[in-house]
Amino acid sequence: MAETLVELAAVAAECTRCELSKGRTNVVFGSGDRDARVMFIGEGPGEQEDLQGLPFVGRSGQLLTQLLGEIGLERDDVYIANVVKCRPPGNRDPRPDEIDACKGYLKEQLRLIDPVVVVTLGNFSSKLLLRTTTGITRLRGTAYPWWHRWLVPTFHPAAALRGNPKVLAAMREDLQRVADLLEQGPPEEEPTTATPGDESADDSDTEQLGLFG
Repeated sequence: MAETLVELAAVAAECTRCELSKGRTNVVFGSGDRDARVMFIGEGPGEQEDLQGLPFVGRSGQLLTQLLGEIGLERDDVYIANVVKCRPPGNRDPRPDEIDACKGYLKEQLRLIDPVVVVTLGNFSSKLLLRTTTGITRLRGTAYPWWHRWLVPTFHPAAALRGNPKVLAAMREDLQRVADLLEQGPPEEEPTTATPGDESADDSDTEQLGLFG
């Protein structure tokens, strides 16, 4: 168990636990404030992220930075990471064995940073962390109590960049919810049931909704 994010990043930099390690240019561990109250989680690195070793550095990252500014936050105020730390070929979804190999890093990032709010960007990370098959359009708009913190699902910035003004408006609404939750603080009670309307989750799990079991 790493004592600091620096130690954990050093371990991740040498990781060869799955096949994704063979095609990477860089491990994209994460970036931002190590004591951030807000942590954003995407799916996996894209081409530019792989080349630069930093998450959300392209147009999606620029939009995210803009939206953060609208609620009074800078990029350096938050922490940004992905479910997997190496780029999947062709930007495909990470496979179950790749997630399993990488999930320990995300678990430790959450433990060490201990954010008040976790924001999942897009379908993949939102479904994964909430253990649901419900799509992002239905998931977003709600703050979910999630193991001593809040989880707020929103669209991936890439979806807004495709030109749908409703998506951008929804992201602004979700990030305003994040700002409100920071004022409110962590939830008082832990969730006792699975995601509403989804029977695929099992509320018997005791750690991170089963993602890290």
